Amino acid sequence: MTVSAGPTAATHVVHPAEVPGHLVPAGATPIVRATAIEKYFARNQVLRGCSMTVFPRETVTILGRSGSGKSTFLRCLNFLEEPSAGTVEIDEVAVHAMPMGGRSKEHRDQIRHLRLHASMVFQEFNLFPHLSVIGNLIEAPVHVKHVPKAEAIELAEVYLEKVGLIDKRNEYPARLSGGQRQRVAIARALTMEPKILLFDEPTSALDPSLVGEVLKVMESLAHEGRTMIVVTHEMQFAREAADRVYYMHDGAFAEIGPPERVIDDPQDERTREFLARFLGSSGKPPRGAAAAAVVESVPNA
Repeated sequence: MTVSAGPTAATHVVHPAEVPGHLVPAGATPIVRATAIEKYFARNQVLRGCSMTVFPRETVTILGRSGSGKSTFLRCLNFLEEPSAGTVEIDEVAVHAMPMGGRSKEHRDQIRHLRLHASMVFQEFNLFPHLSVIGNLIEAPVHVKHVPKAEAIELAEVYLEKVGLIDKRNEYPARLSGGQRQRVAIARALTMEPKILLFDEPTSALDPSLVGEVLKVMESLAHEGRTMIVVTHEMQFAREAADRVYYMHDGAFAEIGPPERVIDDPQDERTREFLARFLGSSGKPPRGAAAAAVVESVPNA
């Protein structure tokens, strides 16, 4: 295990509910260990000692009200936000939070390796407007991983085919719908061949009519065993695609478990209140129905 210089890490404890999903190979060790993650913005504590364990080939979802800390936690996993305390380990690359110590070369190198293993799909696509679809997909493999251009193009075309957009390879983002742009963003993340995909509310910026095409791609990735952590309000996706659901309240995980328990039979009153707000008094999404957009209007944490 590679660990950056810094404070002594807390011991990672696997929560009893963090049982490996059905696609996890027998005997597999966790690919993600987030330990006691805290985050302050000035005096405002946004994350309160959050820990998470993810095994290879799992899909986990994080639910919670806007402002509960979901997106902040996700961004701490690849140090887009510097945690105020805690340790993130992805595929045996571990980095301690060092908010006051500055980033040494060793620390920066560790963060770079962490990010190579964890690709982010953002709410707002973040495509380069001056590059074509294929140009967007090959930019990072060529310039960050130094993959030969011809090889990067071949790989990009494979993933464009996977998301159903090979016919758009030479288009520019401005000529695509929001759903198509988000599918391009997913293909771009895949071309880096990461160990884990991080999704930050990937459907929240979409017109409701376009949500389904993005969720269909994400469900396909989940079922084929891509390791994914998804911050979402899409309850049907969480119910049908996730191995495990984390409900976050006020910067901490209030409830953890399989979707059939956390969504269908929540034990924590805060989880029940949240689900009642979105799903009605039963707290249960309709089984087998097409995924529908359930998005809060308040900006996310």
